[in-house]
This record gives sequence, C-alpha cells and structure tokens, in this order.
Amino acid sequence: MKLRNAPWQQLQRAIISSRSFYPATKFLASPINTTKTIDAFSQARNYASISAAELQFGQPVHETHPHLLRAGEVTPGITAQEYADRRARLAASLSPNGIAVIASSNTKYRSGSVFYEFHQDSNFYYLTGFNEPESVAVIQRVGDSHEYVFHLFVRPKDAKAEQWDGARSGVRAAMDVFNADEASSIVDLPTLLPPIIASASEVYTDIVKSSKSGYSAFFRTQDVPSNDFQKMIKDSKIKPLKPLMNGLRVVKSEAEIVNMRMAGRISGRSFTNAMRRQWTKEKDLRIFLDYDFKTGGCEAEAYVPVVAGGRNALRIHYVRNDDILRNGEIVLVDAGGQYGGYITDITRSWPISGKFSDPQRDLYETILRVQRSTVSLCRESANMTLDKLHHVTEHGLKEGLKQLGFDMSGNALEILFPHHVGHYIGLDVHDCPGYSRAVPLKAGHVVTVEPGIYVPDDSRWPEHFRGIGIRIEDSVCVQDDSPLILTTEAVKEVVDIEALRR
Repeated sequence: MKLRNAPWQQLQRAIISSRSFYPATKFLASPINTTKTIDAFSQARNYASISAAELQFGQPVHETHPHLLRAGEVTPGITAQEYADRRARLAASLSPNGIAVIASSNTKYRSGSVFYEFHQDSNFYYLTGFNEPESVAVIQRVGDSHEYVFHLFVRPKDAKAEQWDGARSGVRAAMDVFNADEASSIVDLPTLLPPIIASASEVYTDIVKSSKSGYSAFFRTQDVPSNDFQKMIKDSKIKPLKPLMNGLRVVKSEAEIVNMRMAGRISGRSFTNAMRRQWTKEKDLRIFLDYDFKTGGCEAEAYVPVVAGGRNALRIHYVRNDDILRNGEIVLVDAGGQYGGYITDITRSWPISGKFSDPQRDLYETILRVQRSTVSLCRESANMTLDKLHHVTEHGLKEGLKQLGFDMSGNALEILFPHHVGHYIGLDVHDCPGYSRAVPLKAGHVVTVEPGIYVPDDSRWPEHFRGIGIRIEDSVCVQDDSPLILTTEAVKEVVDIEALRR
C-alpha cells in the first residue's frame, strides 16, 4: 500500500517544489488505485506549459515513446500497478519495521571510458522498473501493517553530464513516473540511508555479499566518518534478500508471460527464417539472428548465442562463432531475444545443407521424441520438479540410444548428456539463481526443456554418429493441466525443417 496517496500531500509537494515543471500528465504511469489523487493533482498542475513528450527521461516512457509503451506502463507490458503490487508483496514478507535495500547495477567499462551496454540488476528492475545505474531502492515496511514506504535514490538531473551520456530521469521523475514515496539524489545517500537502517528491525539485503551489484561498491568502500555504511549495516540484523526475491519472481504474472510469449514468438520466427537460408559462416548466421530479433520487435539478444557447426557443437557453451559451416554437418544454434526485459531461450539443430543424413535424422528424432515427452509433463497436475523431469529425460535418452546401437553402460549417459534438462527463465536466462530444482512445478513457472546428445569422436561410440552434437530446446510455461510452449514458431519437426529449403 502506498503511503503518499493522500491528495493533500501531493498538492503540497507540487506547490512547494522548486522543480515542479512536470505537466498535468503526471501519474499516467501511476498505480490504478490512485484515480482520485490523479484528478486532484492534475487540477493543481494546469499551469504547466511544457508537455510530457518534450521532457527527457533516462528511459522510454509512454509520453515520449508511445510506440514502445502503452499508457500506464512503466516498462513494456508491465504497468505501474504491477510494480506497486510487487513492492507490496515484498513488504508483506518483511518483518514488522523491516527494510529491504537493493542496489542497481553500475555502468561497466571495457577500457578507459569505453563502456559496455548497460544491463540493470534484475531484482532492482523487478521492483522498480527503473533502468539507470547508480541507484538504490529501499522498501520500508511500516510496523506490522500492509503499508510501506518506497524510497528511491537516483542520479540528479545534470545538464553537462547529460550532454555527454544522455538524459537522466532525475529525482522528480522518481516520484512522478516511478511512484517512489520518497526520492532523493544518490549524492545524499550517506546522509539519508543510515537513519532508515538504524530504525529498521531487520535489514534484508544482498549488497554486502554481492560483488556483481554495481552500486554495492558504495557500501563496501565508502568511508565517511559520520556515515560509515559498512558499520551501519554490520550493526543491524542482516537477512538475505535473495530467497524472498526468488519466491516473488519464480511465479510469473499474466503480463510477464505475455512478454515472454512475445519474445518467444519473435525469436522463434527468426530461427525459422534462418533455417530457410544457406549459411557458410557461423558469424553470418549469428549476425542475421541478432538483426532479425531486433527488427522483429525484441530490444536485445537475451544472451551471447551459440552458433556451432559440426564438431563445435560438442562444446556446450561454444560462443566463438567464427568457423566455417560445411555441408553434410549439423549446425546447433542456442539463441534468443529479449522483450520488455524478459528473455526467451531456444536451441535448434538443423542440417547445413537443408537435408538430414540417415544417422543425423535417427539421432535427431530420438532426441525430439524425448523432448516432446518431457515438455508434456510441464504441468502442475503432473506433480513434477525440474529434477524429476531430468530423470525422465535421462531414462528416455538412454533407452533411445540403446536402440541406435550405443553401449550405454558405465558413465556413457554422463558423457553424452552432461547437463541438466532445464532451468528457470524470466528476467534472466538462469532466473532466480539458487532456487531449487527440487521444488514442485506449478502454474506460472517458466522453464526450459533442452535434452541434447554430444557424441565424442572416439571408438567407444558408433562410427556414423561420432562428432555430432544435437540439442533441442523450448521455453515452456507451466499451466494447470497442459504446458504452454512459448517458442513454437521455431520449427523442429524433420519434415518441417527440410521443407523450408524446397
């Protein structure tokens, strides 16, 4: 529940603010339960002379990018109401008067001032939708009630810095667009955060343990005598935040599933488009997929793709993608796009010539039968876990390979199928890190199903299968009584693959 929804409080803020240049369109992205507040505030804002579309923010908003976001959305597909609901669920899981402290990612540099593309910390993004570096969010539960205070510390507006690095949203937008109850400059964090921590019964955070969270460096290295954050956090009762966040994130909302289906649809079509063409270089195929993902509507690649021709497919995470593609061999492609921050994960293996040889077809269809069988069990009514799905997959592959003449004694399966059959996906390719694969699957879980066989080139294995690597992977949403395959546009039946070149 948001504490700042009293119209009088918002009117006061608008009147006294020295930066009240935002127009009457404020709160278009606010939670839908603030309608009366919106009306009252809008009446107080009629003097604004600049439209929202003329303002500059650090990320797309509906007023500036209506082609990317609908009214009410903070990020593509996800409304301000949903973000508020997420914070409310987290606050309800905290102890009375407890706080959660989450840091954004920081800009990472390749060398000198040359930076990598920014990617936000997933937990921070899940709770705020704010996609800028050098930011900290604090969720503060009020007593044992359902109320909470959302603090957001962000980079202030800075015309000189923005001339070089692009627009920042700033402190005012942290409240007006991202619905913070209290917003401040990140510069003021040393002064404003310690009292919040001191008043908390417990502090839920992963900052003190994480080396990946960019702004956690602030907490580790800052040494201000009157505001020693390390000491302030150390003296408090610390609890890990990750288990709470994993519990929230692992079950996807309807809007999240829609985003993941969009990513799967776009990416699946790109795979099928790629299969229609003759390729001679791994690099060219990789570049085509990246281009087709993005022109199809994805904002980015979900991860560094695998484009592995021939024996390169025997390396699970082969990402050099710099070899020649040769007729008579299989190319294994593990790739996917990202939409609204949510990823899809697809692997397809197809003959470079467009037509399977007999051994390739036999091995491929063995793996495909097992994959289809495992996918069919991705439903809550089946009472499965990812680990159980893995055991089912192992059994199916072992029996299928025996029929093809493989000696499956000893550690044969471990060599031929060295990885797990699946993992959770969402904002991350391996979503909710640390969440157990032994938890029963339930509606709203989204997982991968990716059996694969990688036959080394040695005399232990049938000669006509040596050097072949095949994996078939789909992203699947668990439902009550049936799976929802999110990546169905990527063809995988032998007859369909071969028909693409006719």
